[in-house]
Amino acid sequence: MTLTDFDRLFPNEEACWTYLFARRWPKGTQCPRCANDHVYESKARPWHWQCMKCGPKPRSPYRFSLKTGTIFEETKKPLLQWFKVLHLMLTSKKGISALQIHRMLGYGSYKTSWYMCMRLRASLHDPEFQQLMGIVEVDEMYHGGKAQNMHAKKRRELSLTGTKGKTAVIGAISRKGSVVCQMIENTDTATLDSFVRKTVNRERIDLVATDEHSGYRLLGMGGKAFGLPHEVVRHSAGEYVRGIVHTNSIESFWSLFKRGVMGSYHSVSKKYLPLYLAEFQFRFNNRKEADIFGKAIAGC
Repeated sequence: MTLTDFDRLFPNEEACWTYLFARRWPKGTQCPRCANDHVYESKARPWHWQCMKCGPKPRSPYRFSLKTGTIFEETKKPLLQWFKVLHLMLTSKKGISALQIHRMLGYGSYKTSWYMCMRLRASLHDPEFQQLMGIVEVDEMYHGGKAQNMHAKKRRELSLTGTKGKTAVIGAISRKGSVVCQMIENTDTATLDSFVRKTVNRERIDLVATDEHSGYRLLGMGGKAFGLPHEVVRHSAGEYVRGIVHTNSIESFWSLFKRGVMGSYHSVSKKYLPLYLAEFQFRFNNRKEADIFGKAIAGC
């Protein structure tokens, strides 16, 4: 959706409310507390309803609005402003910083733009997760600045060497398909092996391609009952592609994420790293979705 399309689709605040209603309740209004569809619309307040089923007392209904239970609840910002921020986030391949959004749209302070971006990132998830099938690539990466680029004093204080002080992230991607990634505390065998077995569909997996990390060594063990078709590319020996065995797809996703962090965000803390991963994962998995904006609104 281009900027011209956005302005045509959302000319005013009323259009945004109508769009949110169609995406949130395509089959009609439902109570967010008990899912009751026999609710009564308020005549005094637009986009408000009453539910008699789950009220605190028999003759005291539960009152809710279209925003109740969404990330827009209790917000003082118009929906049109939220929609503009979300549109900028979804159309930026490598992400867009809150400071840049503040410069472009001028919504309040930088903290306001940052708050809106983080709330929207928290909503960008796929509740209908499907296990990966076909040829799946698995790889891990470490998030954090290089010790050689830090000031000598800070380097000595933290004693940073190698991957020390960095945050580990593991990801799996179906060849020409979806990606799944998450932050992990360590890269031991139990963590890596558990992630792979939980992520892939055992019945419809053709190959699991990884590097030579020892944490993946048990994937192929156990025969057909417990093992997975596992092949390894040995980067330490200068091997990166062996027929269909490689991890180039997942490494391309890591490259996209790192370019976004370095070019747009510059610094992402461990505390908020899962939200940024969710943003990049959602945008990548829905790169061919014509209505990616509508899908994102439905998850809010």
